[in-house]
Amino acid sequence: MACISRLSLTNFRSFEDLELELPSGVVVFFGANAQGKTTLLEGVYLLAIARSFRAENEREVVRFESAAESGQALAGGEVLRKDGERVTVHVGYQAPSHGPGPSNNGDEGKRGSTRPSPVRKEIRVNRVRTSAAGLVGAVNAVLFTAEDIQLVFGPPAGRRRYLNILLSQSDPAYLRALQRYSRVLQQRNRLLRMLRDGRADPDEMSFWNDELVREGAWITWRRHETIGELGKLCEEHHHSLSGMAEEVLVQYLPRVPPGENLAATERSFRESLVSAEGRERATHTTAVGPHRDDLGLRIDRVDMRAYASRGQARTLALALRLAEAAYLESRRGEGPIVLLDDVLSEMDLTRRRRVLEQASRFQQTLITTTDMDDPHSFFGSAAHFFRVDSGRVTPLSNEAATPATTALTNPVRD
Repeated sequence: MACISRLSLTNFRSFEDLELELPSGVVVFFGANAQGKTTLLEGVYLLAIARSFRAENEREVVRFESAAESGQALAGGEVLRKDGERVTVHVGYQAPSHGPGPSNNGDEGKRGSTRPSPVRKEIRVNRVRTSAAGLVGAVNAVLFTAEDIQLVFGPPAGRRRYLNILLSQSDPAYLRALQRYSRVLQQRNRLLRMLRDGRADPDEMSFWNDELVREGAWITWRRHETIGELGKLCEEHHHSLSGMAEEVLVQYLPRVPPGENLAATERSFRESLVSAEGRERATHTTAVGPHRDDLGLRIDRVDMRAYASRGQARTLALALRLAEAAYLESRRGEGPIVLLDDVLSEMDLTRRRRVLEQASRFQQTLITTTDMDDPHSFFGSAAHFFRVDSGRVTPLSNEAATPATTALTNPVRD
């Protein structure tokens, strides 16, 4: 199983210069809200999936003072793999030369408004420059956040993202196919708009249909293959978390029905494109394909996307994350780094203990919290505790980490 042994953050959000040695096992980051706990997990997860999980624009990760001076931000780490190999990963950002600039509030085109310039990003694995596709899979991580409830209640895009991250980490070829599909989709939609305006030859569509079918059918088939195993893992973890033998169904809801194999799925894709021609002429966008897929989530045949209570949705979302970790472990031969960002605050005591028990079986689990009662009473001296305060991270002795001296009330996520 993998663990991150060193984390470096330079001008990364609230951290000006951090060098942190991390042990294996359970690591608990404790402190008041808005002190930088979530940023630590953001940095670790960035080294796994090549993007920040909470930044709408990547320039947000550059520390404000550095961005104002056209400076750089860097997240780096050293990961110890199961086979003893050490992997170093660095993701660097260069702020644009004119500073942070105003935000884009939908006023583009108005006098005096400026669209923020993107930062330049560079990724290196073992000092060799690479792309996001070259990084993803080198370090596997699974992130639990308080917002995971939106995996159940939220729009299909969030469930697709969950599935894409899982499959990209388990199979680098999936991410490359997803990137190619995205480019084909963009070009095909552009052609549909040009055809609307009479600025393109309809014969051009044949080429982009072939490209869409080739990439899209493969993605659809890989998702179809994955959901069966993922659903079983989710049901197992849901039973463990809830203590109830409910029937849990994770169902793939594709826009293109998969066939019995990849070739049959390609034929199905072409048939779906033909059926969608009328809709595409009306909307000028591609109407079918994996970019419109969804996941169905049912407990005892009830659609949780529409009818789950908040408690049911929370438990199901946790089961999906635990299933993600178990799936990665089975596919990659080593467990991922597990990141729990303030996921305990809305659970009852029984579920908190069950989540901690399941997550702590991996080689390394990083937890953020504002209330030490449960982590300390559950792990005791078996865990490592760090206080986070105004961008400073300080290791605590076991005596200093007792709930009587460190517990805070009213936990709020960073």
